[in-house]
Amino acid sequence: MKEQPNLSFWKLWNLSFGFFGVQIAYALQSSQVSRIFSTIGADPHDLSYFWILPPLMGLIVQPIVGSASDRTWNRLGRRLPYLLIGAAVAIVVMCFLPNAGSLGLGISQAIMFGLVMLMLLDTSINMAMQPFKMLVGDFVNEKQKGLAYSIQSFLCNAGSVVGYVAPFVLAMFLSNTAPAGEVPPTVTWAFYIGSGILAICVAYTFAKVKEMPPHEYAEFHNIDESRDAKGPKGNMFRLLVKAPKVFWTVGIVQFFCWAAFLYMWTYSTDAVALQAFDAPSVQEVTGVTINGQRYDDKYIFDGEHPVIENGRLALAGISVNGDLVQPSTVMLGADTLIAGGKAVIADGADLLTPDGAAFAPAGATLVIDDVPVVLGSDAVAVSRLSLVAPGTTLTLAHIANINSNTGKYELEQTSTLPAVSSRKDITLNYKTVLNPATAEYQNAGDWNGNLFAIQAIAAVLWAVVLGFFRRCKPAYSLSLLLGAVGFISVYFIHDQYMLAVSYSLMGCAWAAILSMPFTILTNALSGGNIGTYLGLFNCTITIPQIVAALCGGAILHCFPPAANGAPLTVGMLVVAGVLLLIASACVWIIKETYGSQTAAANS
Repeated sequence: MKEQPNLSFWKLWNLSFGFFGVQIAYALQSSQVSRIFSTIGADPHDLSYFWILPPLMGLIVQPIVGSASDRTWNRLGRRLPYLLIGAAVAIVVMCFLPNAGSLGLGISQAIMFGLVMLMLLDTSINMAMQPFKMLVGDFVNEKQKGLAYSIQSFLCNAGSVVGYVAPFVLAMFLSNTAPAGEVPPTVTWAFYIGSGILAICVAYTFAKVKEMPPHEYAEFHNIDESRDAKGPKGNMFRLLVKAPKVFWTVGIVQFFCWAAFLYMWTYSTDAVALQAFDAPSVQEVTGVTINGQRYDDKYIFDGEHPVIENGRLALAGISVNGDLVQPSTVMLGADTLIAGGKAVIADGADLLTPDGAAFAPAGATLVIDDVPVVLGSDAVAVSRLSLVAPGTTLTLAHIANINSNTGKYELEQTSTLPAVSSRKDITLNYKTVLNPATAEYQNAGDWNGNLFAIQAIAAVLWAVVLGFFRRCKPAYSLSLLLGAVGFISVYFIHDQYMLAVSYSLMGCAWAAILSMPFTILTNALSGGNIGTYLGLFNCTITIPQIVAALCGGAILHCFPPAANGAPLTVGMLVVAGVLLLIASACVWIIKETYGSQTAAANS
């Protein structure tokens, strides 16, 4: 077998430069897609299920791309055609996805359109991402693979930083607000600019990288062209059975690593809001129980009026001195909002309930439709549900749109609930969550984005450090150990600035996860199946995320609630830290091998 020569730094750089653009697209997807769906009108409690799609598509697409590219030879190259197709689709989708709420569709149609766009975006990003990993396996010798994957990790995290901060920077020049149901220009233009950078990076890759012809590739990778000039035969399952042991041992480490980071992506915003910003909680109405039967949904109507809307009781009015008034907004004193937009908000700390709980003492000043009223007796909030009379039939609606012409609700996927026999037959179902409408929660969301950027910058710097380690396993294990400390430390930190230390340590683990597994695996591979094996290896990234997503809710229920009654989401970061501790220990069961040794042993 002909030995591959060392490549210059800039040739190694060119092999992975396109990853910078691909990662901007991936960072925008990771940080902004939930915001887009929430803006369109999706129930926030359903967002986690949307995130099963990305790893599921990666599970399907990347092994196919890897296997197909092993058998592709044309004038564009071997791996590059798949990069071109994936990038082209991603560029188009990035222009459509943030406009899902601006196309004149109803809520359900806009959500479905967004889901299709998310599926296409993640599929195309996976298709564009995979060739870069394969190009390193094709062009780089065993001595330089550590450096090559470190460069790839650097570019990957640099792209992440650009994607994470893009909306924040654009807010200096563009509006960060938009009409209801539409995405702000800051997010839309972040996707536009990201798609443009992706196009430039892919064009650069095509200009600078020329894949070697089949006969030269065969010489460097110990392939007998007389057996199959177009690549190896055998299906993926047969190759999986014959995979080197390192494939499986590294896969075990991967399982714990990617499950840990999925929990970070899912729960970090709430954890930061809970730990460092003291975000208040709120009781949200999830539905009603009628005659012992529980019904949970987004909207419940009495005729054409909602009695429960988006987790809140719809306000029918305020009882002042025994008289029912029906304002659109009620203020207590000067600046304490009691009700707005026909929804009961709060009485300072407690949710107003439909049973007539007092929220203002006698003698307080109540402002109703800009007119101050001095109370002679307690004032009570009156919800629409409290006005439901016996015999009334409620309507359960999964999705409800407001007709712009009539101003009335148009129900979709409706079903009829049983009639209410008496007030005793109907009770409310609640859940306690952090209140996303508060300034504390929104400030935490902004700061969480900054922490993600800090993590990415730390990963960029640590990727440089990893290039100086002479052996992979100590560097790999140490990095995961540092990440575990970072995750667990969040539980003990209540200062927003000190959290930067925790996320920097997480960045060390992230840098290793992006480079070390591929260095160890590709060193163990030889021949024409590198692309197929790397595609199959992607299953060790996607399957852990799918399993973690399915188990996350059950694990979260195991923790007692926080002091304010909200779910203890920071506990999920502790779980992530424990998973990384296990991964760090599992690194030492890996026995590194080299493709040349394997080939010699099999000859």
